[in-house]
Amino acid sequence: MQYRTLGRTGVQVSTLALGAMNFGSIGRTTQDEATAIVDAALEAGVNLIDTADMYSDGESEEMVGKAIAGRREDIVLATKANMPMGDERNHRGSSRRWLVTALDNSLRRLGVDHVDLYQIHRWDPSTSDEETLSALTDLQRAGKIRYFGSSTFPAYRIVQAQWAAREHHLSRYVTEQPSYSILQRGIEAHVLPVTEQYGLGVLVWSPLASGWLSGAIREGREIATSRSTFMPERFDTSLPANRARLEAVEQLAEVADEAGLTMIQLALGFATAHPAVTGALIGPRTLDHLHSQLAAADIALSADVLDAIDAIVAPGTDLAAHEKFDAPPALLDPSLRRR
Repeated sequence: MQYRTLGRTGVQVSTLALGAMNFGSIGRTTQDEATAIVDAALEAGVNLIDTADMYSDGESEEMVGKAIAGRREDIVLATKANMPMGDERNHRGSSRRWLVTALDNSLRRLGVDHVDLYQIHRWDPSTSDEETLSALTDLQRAGKIRYFGSSTFPAYRIVQAQWAAREHHLSRYVTEQPSYSILQRGIEAHVLPVTEQYGLGVLVWSPLASGWLSGAIREGREIATSRSTFMPERFDTSLPANRARLEAVEQLAEVADEAGLTMIQLALGFATAHPAVTGALIGPRTLDHLHSQLAAADIALSADVLDAIDAIVAPGTDLAAHEKFDAPPALLDPSLRRR
């Protein structure tokens, strides 16, 4: 396992981090299975575990808490808030009112008195940066969080939050957690230059592109991945964007074969090769999934392999731009771009 410094925090984290989104009902993972995955990941040298309050309505945090009991101090523990937790309109977002409550709920579910990294799951356009940063700074000073970061923020919002922290003399986001894979490279054009400029650590999610880069999806095969069962439109190869992904996957498979790598090793090696990326989050549902992903822990792709990837999917390109989660609201709501 390789380790890198998380931004400017001085904290050393493994380049492969364990994402716990599949713990609980989302991935149909039991507590025993989740504990076995955590055990194996820690044994392999993984030292960062990332979850969120909304994963399986809190069940993921509960499972992580039970799995790490007795060894909390050896783990860099991260969770997130902001996404809806129930139907109550104020049980979501980035207001002080909700973040204080949400963190207490997360600490209770995790069975800990603090988390190392508390992340705002998405930018909340209805809440000012000052409001959110002030609340996070107070929670940090209270010892309930060590650091805080953002997740899937547009580049301009990352910049704005840095300036707001400076203007109001508040602590700042020290990490960003964006989506990034060979098939979704858009952040190379805007987010990663900003995180490098401000010295943020970057923990990328979905480096296997929701299974497209797992090796299980190939031309002529029935697509029967777990993700395809509840997000079928993302895997319908009659759609142009999905057709483009499948064509890229076929070419990437040839690159992997020539390099003596699995598709997973190629995908994770690519995600961690960018100098702005600190680590990649892997989200296994089973021990077999975990071991296939840990096989990429020490992979360093050669320049020739990276050049071959660039020739298939150009730098800064998203093959499925419509699936991005960091689009400005006006791109999604016509009323916001008309007088």
